[in-house]
Amino acid sequence: MRLNKYLQQAGVGSRREAERLVVAGLVTVNGQVASVTTEVPAGAEVRVQGRPISVATAAQPRLFRYHKPVGVIVTARDHEGRETLYEALAKTPGFAALPRLMPVGRLDLTSEGLLLLTDSGPLAQVLMSPATGLPRTYRVRVHGRLTDAQLAQWRRGVQVAGVDYRGAQVAEEKTSASAQNTWYTVVLNEGKNREIRKIFEHFGCVVNRLIRTAYGPCALGDLNSRALAEVPATTVASLLKQVGLA
Repeated sequence: MRLNKYLQQAGVGSRREAERLVVAGLVTVNGQVASVTTEVPAGAEVRVQGRPISVATAAQPRLFRYHKPVGVIVTARDHEGRETLYEALAKTPGFAALPRLMPVGRLDLTSEGLLLLTDSGPLAQVLMSPATGLPRTYRVRVHGRLTDAQLAQWRRGVQVAGVDYRGAQVAEEKTSASAQNTWYTVVLNEGKNREIRKIFEHFGCVVNRLIRTAYGPCALGDLNSRALAEVPATTVASLLKQVGLA
């Protein structure tokens, strides 16, 4: 296993932090100062600043569900003075006692619903990766209605402004024929920037509400707006196996 991957799985920190420690000469493998390209053979002794570390004894990553409200921007700082994710989280009871958490992907300013947070950079990266293909489920209210042909086209895959989007599971919820707004359930396995909004706009509809209700095995459920809840360790352990981190 490459050293940077080993350090991440052993809980040292992000890939950038792991590489910083290696470049600084603070990591040894079997007593030898390592480089970023060093391979870690089975049974090797790895130390960081003299402290032995091991993938086998690393603490399991923690994962949290957060119900992001409209108006909160998923960033650490905002020059326009909008409420950031970390400002919102700071108001959540118990948050100050938690380890440093990072978001798994994003929800834009006007979207709401489930946002996953974790203390593990490797877990965040693999959960976001298109190669992993975890389903993201959304309820979307739009002004207008898709035709059967448009639904079929989206399910096959669609190109908007030169960008190719994978096919998605799209289903219209029961709606009155005279209603101006229509609800849809959309399931993506990739989730590019503002993908759902752009595709609906491409088909002549305008999204006026977007709620993420699930991300992989984690569901929003009845979690209140602005509430934070830890995903059970058993669910996290199963997810780690599913994505190849255990």
